[in-house]
Amino acid sequence: MHWTTPGYEELELSTQLVIREAQARGHAVEVLDAPSNFIRIRGAGRVEYLRQATRTSADTYVSPLIMENKKVTKLLLAEAGIRVPEGGDYASLEAAGADFPRWRSRGTVVKPNTTNFGIGVSMLPAPVSEAEYLKAVETALAADGTILVEELIPGREFRFLVIGDAVRAILHRVPARVLGDGRHSVAELIAEKNEDPLRGKGYRSPLEKLRTGPEEAAHLRLAGLTFASVPEAGREVELRPNSNISTGGDSLDFTDRIHPGYSELAVAAAAAVGARICGVDMLIEDVEREPSAATYGVIELNFNPALHIHDFPFEGENRRVERHVLDLLEL
Repeated sequence: MHWTTPGYEELELSTQLVIREAQARGHAVEVLDAPSNFIRIRGAGRVEYLRQATRTSADTYVSPLIMENKKVTKLLLAEAGIRVPEGGDYASLEAAGADFPRWRSRGTVVKPNTTNFGIGVSMLPAPVSEAEYLKAVETALAADGTILVEELIPGREFRFLVIGDAVRAILHRVPARVLGDGRHSVAELIAEKNEDPLRGKGYRSPLEKLRTGPEEAAHLRLAGLTFASVPEAGREVELRPNSNISTGGDSLDFTDRIHPGYSELAVAAAAAVGARICGVDMLIEDVEREPSAATYGVIELNFNPALHIHDFPFEGENRRVERHVLDLLEL
C-alpha cells in the first residue's frame, strides 16, 4: 500500500512514517526490536532512540507516568486552570455504589484510571439506572484497581497533537459506526466497511477494522439492536461509546477548522504535565466559538499519540506530522 515504508511493513505505521522521513533526510535507521517498534536514528551528529514513534528523549521519564494516571493528570490540569470533568475516584464496588446518588441524574462516564484505547470505559446518559451504573463500575474495576466516575461533558471529541510548543494537527474522532441501508444486518454492514483497504489490524494501516466483540454487542443492546438487526436506510448505528481509532473509529481532519483558542489550551495542557509530545483529548461544544470555562473540557492526555491518524485521516489532508518529531529531536 502507498502508506507503507518498504522493508518495514512489520512495524506500526507511525514508526514507518518516522523512518521514511528520517531516511529522506539522509539519516541511518536501525530497527532494534521490531515487536516493540524500537528504532535508532543516526544523523546530524546525533543518535536518538525512539519507541512507537513518539516515545523519545524529548520527554522526561515522569511525564508519561503522569499522563498514564488519569487522576494525577486531572489534578495538574485543574491546578493550571484548565477545565476537566468533575468526578470522583473509587477503589471498590462498594465505595462507588455508595456514591451512586451523586450520579443518578447526570450523564456519567465510568473509566479505569490507567488504561488506554477505551478499555473498560462506559458512557451512561442521564438518568442513570443503578444497575447500569454498578455494571459499568464492575467493568472498569476489572481493568484497573482504581476507577474514575466523571460528569459527561457535552460536545464533540477532538484529538490535538502537540509536538514541541505547538499543535501540529487536530482530528475529530467519531466512534466505530455503520450506516443502515434497510437491507443488510449490522454484522453485514461491519464486514462491508472492513473491506476498505485503509482498514487493518495492529496499527499497520491508517484505520483499524471494526470489531464484533462483547463491548460492541453491549452497546448495540443499549440501542435495542443486535448484530442481526437490519437498521433502516440512513440510520447511523454506533458500535462503541468511545471514539478511539484503535477500536474502529473514524478520523476527520479539523486542523484548520477550530478556533485557535482551543489550540492554546491544548499546548497549556501539555505544558502542565511537562510533555513535549502529547495527544490532548478535548470535548468542544462549538469549534468556532471562543473557548470559555463552559464550552470545553479536557478529558485525557495521551503520552504515546499515534502519528499516522493525522497523516491518513478518514476525511482530510495529510499533515505529515512525523516531520515535527524529527525537528524536535534536532535530526
